[in-house]
Amino acid sequence: MSYDFILLIVISFITTFFMTPHIINYLRNIKLQVKDVHKQGEPSVPRSGGIAVLTGIIASLFLLVFINVFIKQTTQNIIYLLAAIITLTLITFIGFFDDLRIRIDSRGEGGLKQWQKPLLSLPAAIPLMAVVAGTTIVALPFLGKVNFGLLYPLVLVPVVVVGAANMVNMLEGLNGLSTGMGIVYTGSLGLFAFYHNEITAAAIAFAVFGSLLAFWKFHKTPAKILAGDSLTYLLGATIAVIAIIGNVEKAALIISIPFFIELVLKLRGGLKKTTIGRVNENGKLESKYDKIYSLPHIWMRTGKYTESEIVNYLIIMQLFFAALIWVI
Repeated sequence: MSYDFILLIVISFITTFFMTPHIINYLRNIKLQVKDVHKQGEPSVPRSGGIAVLTGIIASLFLLVFINVFIKQTTQNIIYLLAAIITLTLITFIGFFDDLRIRIDSRGEGGLKQWQKPLLSLPAAIPLMAVVAGTTIVALPFLGKVNFGLLYPLVLVPVVVVGAANMVNMLEGLNGLSTGMGIVYTGSLGLFAFYHNEITAAAIAFAVFGSLLAFWKFHKTPAKILAGDSLTYLLGATIAVIAIIGNVEKAALIISIPFFIELVLKLRGGLKKTTIGRVNENGKLESKYDKIYSLPHIWMRTGKYTESEIVNYLIIMQLFFAALIWVI
């Protein structure tokens, strides 16, 4: 692997690792915190981890820009890298705005309405549309190569960015879930893009990967900071950006299958059922519903699994689909 990518991972890791405690304190000071309902006593925990993860991404990617422009003296693909940085920054702060709308010390169920979220996240796609990122010919599972022409930058790009951000947003609510799954799919997509010589997409993936590795320490059970919409939007947009810039849409679709399943389950509940469960007398999580309306409900229905155990099973599921991109 290129030394540049190793440097990206190291810089993003170090930046996020040292910035996260400061961001936790900041979020406490502005009272942006909600109850962690999957813990006994429901302690209040700061919410909006995307800001912490973004610091590592920006630091590492801007270092890469500096190295390319001033040391290697090349500007190849810099415009796409800058467009990606702007898109990820915009979508993170859109999510942060949504987090700010959550009532302080609430159960985290407020914020924007479900129909408002796609509309608000739409501007984040504009930078990628403006630079006409990606190629109009897309390899799709079962369909082969399809040429979308002008529809690609004007329709498909915003649909993919908005759709991915909101799909990842649906599968959240457990300590470490979005971070653990994100580590798997950003690492896998980074390796896949690198293998296919899509260097810019690989760089973005590895920058996010390194930042998530550091954030895992603070987000795993018991979490010191919760993901919030800022992180789930950021991770969804990351999948979209890698797919578009790296022309690896097929791999991104396969790796996103858990989120498609989650979407179907949420639609089954009319988008009104939540992932969140409740803690029983044995310290295990149990579902509030008789039917399955979210992937974690598969395990919650039994009332036999802890939060961390459910998260581990979902990470294993993500590993399966991450491996699948190499064989399909």
